[in-house]
Amino acid sequence: MTTLARWVRQGLFVFLFVILAPLGAIAAPYAAMVMDMRSGEVLYSKNADTPLHPASLTKMMTLYITFQAIEHGEFSLDSIVTVTKHAASQPPSRLGLRPGQKIAVRYLIRAAAIKSANDAAAALGDYIGGNEAGFAARMNRTAKQLGMKNTHFVNANGLTRKGHLSSAHDMTIMGRHLFFDFPQYYNIFSRHSANAKIATVYSTNRRFLSAYKGADGIKTGYTSASGFNLTASAKRGNERIIATVFGGTSTAQRNAKMATLLDLGFKRAPSNARVLPPRVPRYLGPMKGAPMLVAQNLAPKASPRPGNRPSPPRADSDAIALALAAAVQGDQVDDSVTDTPEDVAEETDTAAPEMQVADAGTDTGIGAEISASPRPMPSPRAIQMAQAQQAKPAEVTGATPLAQAAASDAASDEPSDIQLASYEPDNAAAAKPPTGPKFVQNTAPQPETMELAQARALDLGDESKAEGDAVEPTPGFAQTTKPQPETTAMANKGATDQPSEVILAALTPEAPAPAAKPRVVARLSSSGGRNWGVSLGLFGSNFAAERHLLTTALMDSDTLGDALRKVATRKTGYEANFVGMTQDSAQLACARLQARGMDCSLIGP
Repeated sequence: MTTLARWVRQGLFVFLFVILAPLGAIAAPYAAMVMDMRSGEVLYSKNADTPLHPASLTKMMTLYITFQAIEHGEFSLDSIVTVTKHAASQPPSRLGLRPGQKIAVRYLIRAAAIKSANDAAAALGDYIGGNEAGFAARMNRTAKQLGMKNTHFVNANGLTRKGHLSSAHDMTIMGRHLFFDFPQYYNIFSRHSANAKIATVYSTNRRFLSAYKGADGIKTGYTSASGFNLTASAKRGNERIIATVFGGTSTAQRNAKMATLLDLGFKRAPSNARVLPPRVPRYLGPMKGAPMLVAQNLAPKASPRPGNRPSPPRADSDAIALALAAAVQGDQVDDSVTDTPEDVAEETDTAAPEMQVADAGTDTGIGAEISASPRPMPSPRAIQMAQAQQAKPAEVTGATPLAQAAASDAASDEPSDIQLASYEPDNAAAAKPPTGPKFVQNTAPQPETMELAQARALDLGDESKAEGDAVEPTPGFAQTTKPQPETTAMANKGATDQPSEVILAALTPEAPAPAAKPRVVARLSSSGGRNWGVSLGLFGSNFAAERHLLTTALMDSDTLGDALRKVATRKTGYEANFVGMTQDSAQLACARLQARGMDCSLIGP
């Protein structure tokens, strides 16, 4: 009997551990902070100074240090970063960097800010700090300067590590400094997508940006330990509010909570307030032992331009030289794309001459030498055409592949991959008709293929698959060298007889999942019986009920701050309810409201 009892006790312990352990992992601690962006006044706070896991909100500090280093000439947006093995080994979310790969700083900024790519953030950290520990030391030094009293960083991307902690208050301070200290870069946090050189990246915050009026940033975060985090800012009229929430149970729940917090902020903030920007921290430069980076804009502004080539004795040599110059210019078209400081995500047509060394993949540093002089700038296409016509007989220049390639490029603003044919002697050119430029198949992802391949990740909206330490969503389509007919057909008009994975890619309005509501109810009931609520009575319109719920929530935020507002349509009117409460919190809320002379009744399970 004793042995049987022992087995029963052990079995019960194992059962409870298996059932309750996942619930404990899911229920991340909750914290929130609402602040007037203009003055820094705290409008609402709950557990805001409790050190918690910040997840990818960490990348706000990584980007802040990057912007600071650029501003003080440590490097530039076009400086080339060589990806380390450490950065390339980071788990999803990822840009897809490889060890030894070279990529400009601007593209790493886009990937870290918009997609929340862990490998991009780690690459920036290794580049600036020399290694993860060196950059973390600089992050902690900067956090102390900003007044972030409950923050300690261990890495650049926010993946869960022992001792890597921050608070809702500190992350709100961090977001406010990004807004005031680097306004020329702040708009990148409002982008829904951007080109990150090796891939188009999509924002992890696009749903909230699209759904909440006035929202314009800034950063999401998710790991299993942290839950769903968000620092967000919104502007309405003269008012601007910034808020942070930690420990959301899902993307939808977190976004709804953030909307409630921002609504509360706009309600409490004065219409006109004095703008008091935070104090800009003193620039201290790189940490001791960190590699010294030399910005490319500190290099010579222009190299001596080579003199004119001597006139070649043969017409065919001139044509070959012109063809090579055209090929060089075609190769440099993509690398010459630069961003303006005001918008890291915007593309321009030309690059400053001093940036071309970086685009060629050359790392700059103290003692670095230029092993070869920069390639001379190719002549304009009109000059090339004139030189070609002067150097060759009329019957040849009218049909040479070089002339056709130049005419084709002049008619299009986009670079094309051209296979240059060798120049034929005069008699050969007259003997056979010109074949024109031969185009090489471009194996880059076609737009319609990428849209269908990424639609599932875009529509799911579950950041556990797009951020933090979870698995990335798997594309439903394999890359091909050209758009297939069936792919184009599905992209244009959709297919009703395709598998379920294809249906996810349909460009249809988003609809709530049928199982979402039962899943939320189960979570709430398993976390303390949050299946109670309070009713504030019936109202003549849905608007009146919503207004009364909001007013009441602001009046008694201590007991109703975590409750969900819900208007139920009845035959006799619209019932205003607070739901998702425990029995104790519902009874306490009702007692406090009734003490103020307000109607209130309990809603049981």
